[in-house]
Order: sequence, then structure tokens, then C-alpha cells
Amino acid sequence: MALLGVNVDHVATVREARKTYEPDPVWAAAEATIGGADIITIHLRKDRRHIQDRDLRLLRQTSATDLNLEMSLADEIVEIALSSRPDMVTLVPENRREVTTEGGLDVLAQSKRVEAAIKRFAELGIPVSLFTDPVEQQLQRSADLGATFVELHTGAYANAKAGRPKEDTLTALEESAAYGRRLGLVVNAGHGLTYQNVTDVVKRLRPHELHIGHSIVSRAIFVGIREAVRQMKEIIHRAQADGRGRQQEKQP
Repeated sequence: MALLGVNVDHVATVREARKTYEPDPVWAAAEATIGGADIITIHLRKDRRHIQDRDLRLLRQTSATDLNLEMSLADEIVEIALSSRPDMVTLVPENRREVTTEGGLDVLAQSKRVEAAIKRFAELGIPVSLFTDPVEQQLQRSADLGATFVELHTGAYANAKAGRPKEDTLTALEESAAYGRRLGLVVNAGHGLTYQNVTDVVKRLRPHELHIGHSIVSRAIFVGIREAVRQMKEIIHRAQADGRGRQQEKQP
């Protein structure tokens, strides 16, 4: 069963818009967990535009489920992650001018830094996920460097036009997921996933985890976080059941 990681960064974005104390992403994480979230994901950025050090500290102390820390390779952030000891970390690229993460981590170009970080986290028993584009060379290097997980960047799929363009991006993701598993990697997926487009990702990629934030927080404005998470989990479970049925039909 695919696990759902709920990213609560956007709750903190609303808070930071007024530089006040609400809404609190720590409370949002608790509500998401009640709604069925398997993992809570936060991104502690260098510029602290949303999640703050205080949020990480309190979530580490109070989270009733696994905590996944998205982070860059900046020395300061690595040291904070090592001292806070989240349940897992996801290494992502980071650009101060970007609105959100714009692409996968270039594992090939940053091999030495990635490998050094993986080794330091491994010493503490913290598994590392690399947020990568669906490119075989990136996946191969991720496996070579000792990553436990890869999170396939689904942004191109999410942004593609309906029809052949969307199908092509989905096929690339599906093939990359299969390739990653052959390399011994645990394959996750995330970025730009919504209530409308997640079904095909679940059916075709068969990910271990899905990490979704903006769409869930957006729906939560109208129905509350518990219900927004519950609805996403229901879609995921239904898609998995349908996907298993189709696989059985293909077997001789």
C-alpha cells in the first residue's frame, strides 16, 4: 500500500505572510495524521521562507508519525538535520528565486557532496532519499552513492498537456520507477500531484510513498485538513486496488 506523505509547508507560508503565530504547521501535521497521513514532510529552506527551525524542533518532539525533512546540501542545513534526527531526509535542489522546487537534484554533478551527506546520515541510521528527475543516469548514480530512496520528480507530468504529451511523461516515469527498483532503490514520487492526476501515477509507477502538499492544503481551506487527507488517501487506495486488478488480468 502506497504511503502518503503530507507536506505542510504551505500552512507555514500563510503564517509567514503575516509574520504571526497562525496557522501553525505543527497543528496542521497533527490534523493530517488524524486524517490518515503516514508521513509528515517539511522543507527547511536556507531562506526560512516558510518552515522555521522551531517547527522542525516541535515536530521532532510531537509528531505521531514519521517525519521527512526535505533539505538542500547547505552545510548549515545538514548540521541541523543531523542534530534533529528526522526519520528520513530528502535531498533536493534549492534556488532562492524559485517559487517551488523546479527540478530534480543533479546527483551526477554533486556526487561528492551527496555521498558525504549520505554517509553522515547513515552513521545515525537515517535513510536518505534523493529527489531526482526520471533519468536513468541519475538513478544509477543515486544507487551507487548508497541512497535508500529516490523520489521521482513528477512536475513535468503534472504540467503536461492532456493527450500524448502527458502520456509520454507518464511513460518516462513508469520506466524510471521500474529501473530504480531493479537497482535496489525504493521508489517514491512527488511534486505537482493533485486529486485529479494522482490516480495514474499510483497505477503506473506503483510508488512506495507519495509526497503531496499544495493540493491537500488547498482543499483543506474548504474541508479541513483531516478530510482533505482522508479524500486523498481514498483516491490512492482505490487506484491501487484498480491497478492490482489490471495486473492480474495481464497475467497468463
